[in-house]
Amino acid sequence: MPRAVLLHAIDDRLRRAAQLEREARHADAFVFLEQAHVLSQRLTLRHCRVHWRMLRNGWARRDHREVLGQTLRLPAAALFSRVWVPHGNTGGARVAALRPMPVPDDLKALLEL
Repeated sequence: MPRAVLLHAIDDRLRRAAQLEREARHADAFVFLEQAHVLSQRLTLRHCRVHWRMLRNGWARRDHREVLGQTLRLPAAALFSRVWVPHGNTGGARVAALRPMPVPDDLKALLEL
């Protein structure tokens, strides 16, 4: 059951991001993508999916740095999700890829299930 709760939380954040993107609120959507990233880091397919969505979001914002960063992070997510991830890292290109970050309490509770 705990894994199902985590998967639901990730998918919920991806759905919220998609809704905001449909409204052309890409910067607001990115906040939900960052939360989905923190939750999905140990789940290879979902982790990759989040980086793909971040890449698309960057493209929509015409943020070349984000697009390049996600182009590099996507294969890294595929290769290293099960081995090592920087705990709490929000996954955006403006954050160092290997930098651990504090996890907000609401996300921490989901990761500890």
